[in-house]
Amino acid sequence: MTVFKPLGKNQIETIVTMMQDFYAIDNYPIDTTVSKQLFENFLEDENAGKAWLIYADDEIAGYIILTFVFSFEYKGRIAFLDELYLSEKARGKGIGKKAIAFIQEEARTSGLKIIYLEVENHNENAQKLYLKNGFMMHSRKLMKYLV
Repeated sequence: MTVFKPLGKNQIETIVTMMQDFYAIDNYPIDTTVSKQLFENFLEDENAGKAWLIYADDEIAGYIILTFVFSFEYKGRIAFLDELYLSEKARGKGIGKKAIAFIQEEARTSGLKIIYLEVENHNENAQKLYLKNGFMMHSRKLMKYLV
């Protein structure tokens, strides 16, 4: 059975440990001290977004982070699926599909207008999963400016 539980402050260490595993896949840098402080701030601001731990058969299998922003183009609050991570042990068992369904329902009940996400070009399994579950390729290019 798959269950999604809101992240509590007492679970920050757990989620940051999983973030290290997630970031290691693509050699992304992570400063765990900064990440822990970011979670402290994130959990105190309900307008920033939401985070959940994913449990499968009473074991933590991964996590979801959904962040919020206001958009005039979409006439309200939108979300960015900032991170969806499943442990290696949890992959290929249908948990990702359940996680997406959970996120989609959360979006509807929260009045969100759209969910954006980004996925690595090499992560074909994730791309297929998202496309099979109603996400589509966006015709715009994602750009960034580092401050």
